[in-house]
Amino acid sequence: MQLMLRLLTCVLLLLSLMVPAPHHAANASYLEKIDYTLTNQSDGDFHGQDLEGSSFAGAVARNANFSGAKLHGAIFTQGAFAGADFSGADLSDALMDRADFVGTNLENANLSGVIASGSSFADAQISGADFSDALLDREDFSKLCRRAKGSHPISGISTKASLG
Repeated sequence: MQLMLRLLTCVLLLLSLMVPAPHHAANASYLEKIDYTLTNQSDGDFHGQDLEGSSFAGAVARNANFSGAKLHGAIFTQGAFAGADFSGADLSDALMDRADFVGTNLENANLSGVIASGSSFADAQISGADFSDALLDREDFSKLCRRAKGSHPISGISTKASLG
């Protein structure tokens, strides 16, 4: 009798594994994101796309267009984004440490809560960008403060004030 119960339990377990997951579980947003880790996306066009939580870690995306994209919580660690356009993008809570943002357009971008230690923002356009609660190297803070002007169009926070 115990052997029959064990066999029945095993069969039921196997059958439950074969039944497809409910539609809503299979479409969870974290499963829908494309992983761009270690890829070449130079000159790519991502403008206006929902890329929340996506990974561009180690990616090369020089001169790519991310304008107006939703990149909340995205990962840009050790990526190369020189000359890319992030104007108006939501980069809040993104992980951007040790990345190259030289000459990028960050005008009116939301960079609140980003972690960007060890990154380079030399010659980046930051007018209207919101850096509230961002973690940047002290040297980057002072360099960005010297170029800070304007206010973020949504939060209303001045770029200079957001840099502290």
